[in-house]
This record gives sequence, C-alpha cells and structure tokens, in this order.
Amino acid sequence: MKVFLDSSALAKRYIQEAGSDRLEKILLSSSSVGVAVLCVPEIISALCRLRRERKLQTSDYPRARRALLADVSDMSVVNLTDAVVARAVSLLERSLLRSPDALQVACAAEWQTELFVSADQRQCTSARAFGLKVEQLPTR
Repeated sequence: MKVFLDSSALAKRYIQEAGSDRLEKILLSSSSVGVAVLCVPEIISALCRLRRERKLQTSDYPRARRALLADVSDMSVVNLTDAVVARAVSLLERSLLRSPDALQVACAAEWQTELFVSADQRQCTSARAFGLKVEQLPTR
C-alpha cells in the first residue's frame, strides 16, 4: 500500500508518544512511503524545539536527526510543483488549513497515495473532504 506521511505522523518515529506504535505497524504494511519536501525541515524544527525545552536530551538529537535522514532517503519525496501548489490553493480556499498542512495534503494527492496518515485533526478532516483515505494518529 502507498502510504503518505504528514510530518506530524512521521515525527512519531523519532519522538516516542501516543501513536508511535501504530505508525510502526502502518510502515510495516506499506509497499512505499511518501512525504512532502517540507517534512524534513518541519520535523527538524520540532526536534530542535523539544531540545530547547529540554524534553529531548541534547545527546539524543543527533541520533534522531540521522534516523530521520536515513528514513527519508528510502522514501518518495514529493516536491512543490505547479500542480501541488494549485491543489494546495484549492484546499486553502475551502478549509481552515495552514499553508504547510495544505501543501502536505496536496503532495499526498499528487503522489496518488492510498492512505494519508497524520496526527492533525483539521488536516485529516480536510484530506477526507479532498477525497483521500485517511488514518488519524493520536496526538501527544
């Protein structure tokens, strides 16, 4: 199954929290995994924030960063094309999404995912309305 992971879902692979176990099961059942090009900077931002807040040990950051980059090297990375931007604009005009969330849903649609996975309720609702099959992971 082609699975597209939003940043909020993929982050659960590097930050143990509610939904991390479910994400691992989804990954094991997938034939291919896609992410948006903005996924890496969003997860790095989250890891850095957690490190600043002392919720992530400074010594754990390099390990998490290496794991993220290794994982993404085996995934399909969907770039921001004219078609993706047009889909994102359409989503923004009819939903309450923020632009990064709309871009990730648009990337998933462009990649023709069979399952969109996210921990963001608003994003999941918009992705369903956009015609994607969705699995919402629990939030922290």
